[in-house]
Amino acid sequence: MIGWMRRILPCLLMVLVALSASAEANPLKGTVKVDGSSTVFPITEAVAEEFGHERQFNRVRVTVAVSGTGGGFKKFGVGETDINDASRRIKTKEIDTARKNHIRYMELPVAYDGLSVVLNKKNDWVDYLTVAELKKIWEPESSVKTWKDIRPSWPDKKIRLYGPGTDSGTFDYFTEVINGKSQRSRADFTKSEDDNVLVKGVAGGLYSLGYFGYAYYVENQDKLRAAPIKQGDKKPVLPTLETINTGAYAPLSRPIFIYVNMKSAKRPEVKEFIRFYLKNASQLSKEVGYIPLPDAMYQESLEKFNADSLKVARK
Repeated sequence: MIGWMRRILPCLLMVLVALSASAEANPLKGTVKVDGSSTVFPITEAVAEEFGHERQFNRVRVTVAVSGTGGGFKKFGVGETDINDASRRIKTKEIDTARKNHIRYMELPVAYDGLSVVLNKKNDWVDYLTVAELKKIWEPESSVKTWKDIRPSWPDKKIRLYGPGTDSGTFDYFTEVINGKSQRSRADFTKSEDDNVLVKGVAGGLYSLGYFGYAYYVENQDKLRAAPIKQGDKKPVLPTLETINTGAYAPLSRPIFIYVNMKSAKRPEVKEFIRFYLKNASQLSKEVGYIPLPDAMYQESLEKFNADSLKVARK
């Protein structure tokens, strides 16, 4: 028995060395193109950075652009990108565009978010805002020009508004739950697809108000404060990890997603990036200020993706 092991061991070592050399000679390469939501961007950016730190993936280039959920879907629907970050679900017209261009995709939820209504750090008069007051502020042809127009006891000072651009999924979601219809909003506010521009605007003006994803509020709590939101007869609720996760922060809590082009998923670099994303989204979404999904949901998505990508590969 010992003699047999002595004869076979050198052969096994040679095979292992050969396999290792082959792996080193043929590392995973390629580019993964991501675009879309500025809200989902911090999670995808964090995943891309960690993915690049892994030795077997450090030759893969992951580009993460920000053109808003809608702007990203325009590119995704014609096959220009592999993945679209989305802070809302895909719209019917976007589905039609993808179908027309033979883009088969998979929707994968990656975290929970709570749209945060933010104020200047020195704002000391707003104790909370009701959903009705938000509608009064943001509805088309709004009569609100000053803070006093919201409540008579508040300052007679011009209110300066900041919000996401019209290609943003955050804009779509906010206008739908507050004003009753997606894209229905007053137009006289400072718009940007870059949430950092909105942060600077609100932080730089005492009489400013804006809204964007929870992660950007968490990152800038030294410059901003969040307004508690009161829905109906319920008590005002601040956006926190707990209130967003339980849905108590209503109606501004929502899931956020990535959409994967399943033709792109045939490429090993895209497939491995998605697998890595789903395995690490729980930890990394929390690190950048979002609320992870239950572990079972990530596992379910991973199994679904693996099964579907296997079907695509066989075609």
